[in-house]
Amino acid sequence: MDTNKRPETMERITTLELANAFIDEQVAAVRAQVGDKKVLLALSGGVDSSVVAALLIKAIGKQLVCVHVNHGLMRKGESEQVIEVFGKELDANLIYVDATDRFLDLLAGVCEPEKKRKIIGGEFIKVFDEESSKLSGISFLAQGTIYPDILESDGVKAHHNVGGLPEDMEMELVEPVKLLYKDEVRVVGEALGLPHAMVYRQPFPGPGLGVRCLGAITRDRLHALREADAILREEFDKNGLAGKVWQYFIAVPDVKSVGVRDGKRYEGWPAIIRAVNTTDAMSATIEEIPYALLHKITDRITHEVEGINRVLYDLTPKPIGTIEWE
Repeated sequence: MDTNKRPETMERITTLELANAFIDEQVAAVRAQVGDKKVLLALSGGVDSSVVAALLIKAIGKQLVCVHVNHGLMRKGESEQVIEVFGKELDANLIYVDATDRFLDLLAGVCEPEKKRKIIGGEFIKVFDEESSKLSGISFLAQGTIYPDILESDGVKAHHNVGGLPEDMEMELVEPVKLLYKDEVRVVGEALGLPHAMVYRQPFPGPGLGVRCLGAITRDRLHALREADAILREEFDKNGLAGKVWQYFIAVPDVKSVGVRDGKRYEGWPAIIRAVNTTDAMSATIEEIPYALLHKITDRITHEVEGINRVLYDLTPKPIGTIEWE
């Protein structure tokens, strides 16, 4: 029997009841698979890895070792939320690595998007390898593989959460949600008691804000991007757009223009709002945001965020413009 194929008879998980039945089944399966051994998980704070972490904590508690690497390119409050939810509330065996300086030093002066992605991905693997090599007695590797990953990759999942494990680390995989679709993973996450904001977190690229701080990343522009993005998210939340728009974020290009602040000329970067709807990410339409709200967001960003003096709205659908700028 192909364990990577979803059985035809499997009911779509849409209710708390079905989610709880799935959780009980997986808890038993994980205990049977793992026994008294240890499991390692790269916990990004994304939906899939967070749900897998919560499920495994329920099944095997401290036998699960979660490693959260903060590459300095997370959105505002995200690493803090991982520490709060997993480290404190769920009392997980959590290793938190703040590698911000390490990543940003390597990225200094690098403008080419593909090169930035490679540096971020490669360094993430290195940091994760270093952390995992300090641990002993790890027999299993947990991954947040979900069914679309399997369908897209013919059952072979390339480094979704973890890049290259050391050659000598022969580890069996634990993938409790690999037969679920994204909407089902979210229902299971809610049933496990994870915060709504974490379970309904937007798709977020692996390189994080690294591909939204356009061109060569500088700390001051990255800081401005993070703050502006937080304001956009807060206003979308308050105005009922959070659940309605598939993905929304700010990109900040490496371009300055002149403005006026406090009666003086003031050079600053533009913040570009991107808000799109899509069903499959292959094509995307532009969300029509009420002008009153756009004015409010613009006012807040230009007054509250140091370094930003203009706000633009990207009206380009996909195709022509991809969802991300880089």
